[in-house]
Amino acid sequence: MTKQQKKYLNLGIKLAIVGLATWFIISKINNQQNLHEFKTLLQNIDRWTVRGTLVLVVIMMLMNWAIEIVKWKYLSKRIEAISWWKAIKSVFCGLTWAIFTPNRIGEYGGRILLLKPRNRARGAIAMGVGLFAQLVLTSVFGSLSIAWFIATYLPTPASVEFGVWVLATIYALAFVILYFNVQWVDYLVGKFRFLRKIKPFFSILEDFTPRELLHVILLSLLRFVIFTSQYVLLMLVFLPELPFVSMILMIFILFFIQSAVPSLDIFDFSVRSFVASNLYGYITSQEIAVMAIVSCIWFVNLILPAIIGSVFVLNVNYVDGDRS
Repeated sequence: MTKQQKKYLNLGIKLAIVGLATWFIISKINNQQNLHEFKTLLQNIDRWTVRGTLVLVVIMMLMNWAIEIVKWKYLSKRIEAISWWKAIKSVFCGLTWAIFTPNRIGEYGGRILLLKPRNRARGAIAMGVGLFAQLVLTSVFGSLSIAWFIATYLPTPASVEFGVWVLATIYALAFVILYFNVQWVDYLVGKFRFLRKIKPFFSILEDFTPRELLHVILLSLLRFVIFTSQYVLLMLVFLPELPFVSMILMIFILFFIQSAVPSLDIFDFSVRSFVASNLYGYITSQEIAVMAIVSCIWFVNLILPAIIGSVFVLNVNYVDGDRS
């Protein structure tokens, strides 16, 4: 391909990505009934309280993705030394790709395309370690919270409750053990003949020390706390009558189910709203308020970052690994 052809191909890819993202965002926001209901909910709360709360939620979103940027820079350091600016662009480009790809798979492509071509496969594996750390926390807190929910709200015999707690504990421990022995994945890949061609890319898993894995999961825990705090803040303001402990544990269940159900980010609010309304139906009759809160956080945490990422997408070249 000539230089001019590459230039036009890059431009076409950029416009296609931004166009898809824009279309998905606009079409979903226009059809988002829960956001309109959220506006109605706001009318019953003091204006300055509402403004201050929403500002805090947005600040938490920025903190959340700032920590992810730190984590990505840390994970990629043994593959390729990237600047803070490139780490920022990588994360936000990935968020734009994620909203219109199943199970956020586009986040891998959007992020690793800012690495040098020869480092992209290993970069995807390193990124997977960071995502797995987040999944470990979701699985641990979620499984134990589900056991609590069954014991608290569902009529079950004591023997069944005990069995559920045992299964939840084993499930949680299995994730923790696998995470801190992530090199087992490299070993397992080598056991399958049809995967042996890609095994060299997984060798990076052998390089992660327990201390580094601990560092990554602590950063993930900080993100988990911030994300949970967004829900807690909105619920304390708009649904102050909710029992505090039940409110938090149900948030953990919401995260768990959300991570387990395949979906597109852009449709994810439907899953969240449905699950949240059914869960919180055990402790409140304010179903619309719960669904509206979930929709607000969906918009702040996924749609706003995707809009920001669209700007960065236009500054990335996708042909021959050249980047501006």
